[in-house]
This record gives sequence, C-alpha cells and structure tokens, in this order.
Amino acid sequence: MKFADEFRNAVTPRAALLVIGVLALQLLFIASYVGALHNPKPKDVPFGVVAPAAAVAQQTVQQLEKLPGSPVDPRTVADERTARQQILDRKIDGALVLDPRGTSDTLLVASGGGTVLAEALHTLATEVDGAQQRTVKTVDVAPASPQDFDGLSSFYLVVGWCVGGYLCASIMSISAGSKPASPQRAAIRLGTMALVSIAGGIGGSLIIGDSILGALPGSFWGLAGLGALVTFAVGAITLALEELTGIVGIGIAVLLIVVAGNPSAGGAFPLPMLPPFWQAIGPWLPPGAGTWAARSIAYFQGNDMTRSLLVLSAWAVVGVVVTLLVSGVREKKRSAAA
Repeated sequence: MKFADEFRNAVTPRAALLVIGVLALQLLFIASYVGALHNPKPKDVPFGVVAPAAAVAQQTVQQLEKLPGSPVDPRTVADERTARQQILDRKIDGALVLDPRGTSDTLLVASGGGTVLAEALHTLATEVDGAQQRTVKTVDVAPASPQDFDGLSSFYLVVGWCVGGYLCASIMSISAGSKPASPQRAAIRLGTMALVSIAGGIGGSLIIGDSILGALPGSFWGLAGLGALVTFAVGAITLALEELTGIVGIGIAVLLIVVAGNPSAGGAFPLPMLPPFWQAIGPWLPPGAGTWAARSIAYFQGNDMTRSLLVLSAWAVVGVVVTLLVSGVREKKRSAAA
C-alpha cells in the first residue's frame, strides 16, 4: 500500500499525461525523420531542355517524361541564357543544353540549392546521354560555397534560429513565478521576443558570414533580417500556443517546428527529393520557408523569396494576434469574476 501511495505521489495523473505526450512526440519524431529522409529520390524536378531545333527539344522532353519514376518535370527553354536565368530565378533546378553539332551536351545545375540534388541531376543526365552514346559536362550556375558542405549551412542556420525562438518563448512562460499573461505581460513578452529575435538574427548572420566561419555568402543584413523574422515567428506562435493550451503548447510547438518542420525543410535533401507529404508541408512551415529564403539570399541573388517571407510573416502575425487576444479575453473573465 505504501508503494502505491508513493507511486501516485511520484506520478500524478497530470504527469502521466505529459509523459504519454512526450512518448507520442518521440515516436512521431522517429516516424517523421525516417519517413522523410530514408529513401530520397528526385521526383518531378523542374528541368529545362535547350536545343536549337524545337523538334529536337520536344523529342528530348518526351524521352525525359517517360523515365521510370518521373524524376524530372521537363519543359523546353528558348536558349542557354534563358535557362541560366530561370535557374537563378529558382523556376527550374537544372537544364540540359543539347549540342546538335557534336556528341557532348551541357548540364546546368545549381548546387547552392542543394548539392545532393545537383549530383542526382548529373547522374541522371549522364545515364540518359550515355544511352545515346553522348557525354555530358556539368556547369554549376549557382555553386555552393566551398565552406558550405552539401549546402547544409543555410538549413542549420535556420534550425538555430527556430530553436532560439521556441526556447525563449518557453522560458518566459514557464520560468519560476510566471503567471498567465495579462495583456500587458503578453505585450512585454512579445517585445522581449522581438529584441531577442533581432539579436539572434544579427548574431547568426555574423557567425556564418565572412567575419567568422565564412560558410555562406550573400547579404549580411539580408540574412540578419531573415533570422529576426524566423526567430520571432517561431517565438510568437509558441507564445500563442502556450496561451491557448498552457504547457502543452510547448509540445505542440515542438511538433510543428521540430517533428514536422525540420525534416520537410529541404535541408538535408531539397524538396524535390522528399516524399509527397513532406514536400507539400515543408514550404508552409518556418524551417522550410526560412531555409528556402536563406539559400535565395546566399546563392540566388535574393530571387523567389516572396512566398517564404509571407509564410514567416503570417506565422508571426497569427502568433501576436492570438497571444494578445487570448490574454485579453482571460483578463476580462478575471475582472468579471472579481
């Protein structure tokens, strides 16, 4: 009987529910990461085909469309210059430039968008040309930095900003003596989150830039601003979830950002190499939006960032509005009860 009493005191019903929640997060973490990353294959990669004769280009497109597994989504492109610009604009991930006067074609890739994808396109083009007794040379239009192994620096930079966001928000909510936020207290927490976000954005950009590690090229202030937005978006939505559900909100934030967001971000493997589910959700979660934008700043002249910035801004706005709204409603209820 004594043991039973001690057990009930040691593991309260509330603690038991939290433990079950942690177990669920653990299993979801394994399922999400292994499910997304265990068997990467290119699928419907936007891919250009350039040939002087339209008939030849269209014939090549049809051949590529018939490849097993549909690794690429081919389309004709007017000329090599246009193909290069479309790669820099992030409209396509590669292009095959056919040479009708010889037996050597040119493959255009952008390892800055992910070296694994660039290598996969090289392997694919080599096999396709080899079957026709042709060779292919690869030209990297937007090469990854020599200090950016496998193009992962952008991803890890954004992961660091995300971790700072939800940890800072969590600490403010569960620190000793903290109380349910009044509107004033919620505003102070959001203001503190904004200051931390600015400092984290500048610090991350400083560490990864030429001043210290030299891992990423691109605009220092562009990356710093992105870091501030990523950190604040994650922090604000974490505060909102905590206002709605209490300490459970921290687990929900981890589910969104870590369990679902990180493997679908296109970091280890770019989006076209992920399974459909993760490929679909990645761009709409902060890690995926942040990784895409960071690579655009570093390697693609800041092109094609609008959607990513809108996604991050939406998370930030929703987080601020929900945090202030819920705290205001709670304050009115307290005043009415008093």
